[in-house]
Amino acid sequence: MSEGGALSSTNPTFEQDGIDVPKRAFITGITGQDGSYLAELLLAKGYEVHGLVRRSSSFNRGRIDPIYLDAEAGERLFLHYGDMTDGVSLVNLVLEIQPDEVYNLAAQSHVRVSFEMPEYTASADGIGTVRLLEAIRAAKLDCRFYQASTSEMFGATPPPQNEKTLFYPRSPYAAAKLYAHWMTVNYREAYDMYAVSGILFNHESPRRGETFLTRKVTKAVAAIKGGHQDILMLGNIDAVRDWGYAKEYVEGMWRMLQADEPTDYVLATGVGTTVRDFVELAFQHVDLDWRDYVMFDDKYERPTEVDALIGDPSKARELLDWKAQTDVEALAKLMVDADIAALAEISPPDPR
Repeated sequence: MSEGGALSSTNPTFEQDGIDVPKRAFITGITGQDGSYLAELLLAKGYEVHGLVRRSSSFNRGRIDPIYLDAEAGERLFLHYGDMTDGVSLVNLVLEIQPDEVYNLAAQSHVRVSFEMPEYTASADGIGTVRLLEAIRAAKLDCRFYQASTSEMFGATPPPQNEKTLFYPRSPYAAAKLYAHWMTVNYREAYDMYAVSGILFNHESPRRGETFLTRKVTKAVAAIKGGHQDILMLGNIDAVRDWGYAKEYVEGMWRMLQADEPTDYVLATGVGTTVRDFVELAFQHVDLDWRDYVMFDDKYERPTEVDALIGDPSKARELLDWKAQTDVEALAKLMVDADIAALAEISPPDPR
């Protein structure tokens, strides 16, 4: 089987009994940052979108609720209860939905938390992927499968990292994702499934969870500027990451499933930035000196650190015509602005 190739002329509709029917996409992790952006993208392209939602005592749908306000798009968005640790629910949903495309974005995705919950992380991120692949295989669906892999799988391997770089995971999260990655490759080769892994480097947005580094920083900048917070506690600020804009990266996910042949791709900007530099950019945007507000706390350090992740997206640029457009400075600014706007909605500005 050849790798990659030109994008197919796949249309978001197909003909069934003489009627144009929208393509169906099934997104696990639809309530997350990537899931919500991907849902918007696919709905804009005319898809019918189905999403997996975990049952909990409190609602966690803030990122996708606005989609329902769009009457036309909301009519093509359907949510289903299920869980990546429950294989039966996945089998039933795949049989019910009969998707044309499946995007597996669900995960326990916080690296630091994975050290505290290694077994759950392995079950949700690693075995959960196999449960979903088996559900598709058992249903004998002719669909295309996207697996959300991660740059964390490279771990201790020095940059730049591309699709041929050796993996060296340095956390339970990375190890679980690596298992899911290789199982996706295995199902592609063993069962001739159209299954791809997108190895995405750090991608952020105003929808990023508040416990993740970049959002923690920009939310704190907004709060400090508004007089609602005094300091920001951080761990290792010397780590280097390749930060891009999540809204652009979900376009890359979709493009991977439109290619003629399945293969794996790195999505990245190709530019490395230290945590210190990101922090400085965020504080500079509101005319503050970060050194007056940032303090070190070793509880935020990982047991095993990943020093530098910088991706080489050449393959995606060549085969998918995909390229990151938003640089880290613009990303920091748009995230700070969004957090300032969000804070203004709930708290009046400090008169100081």
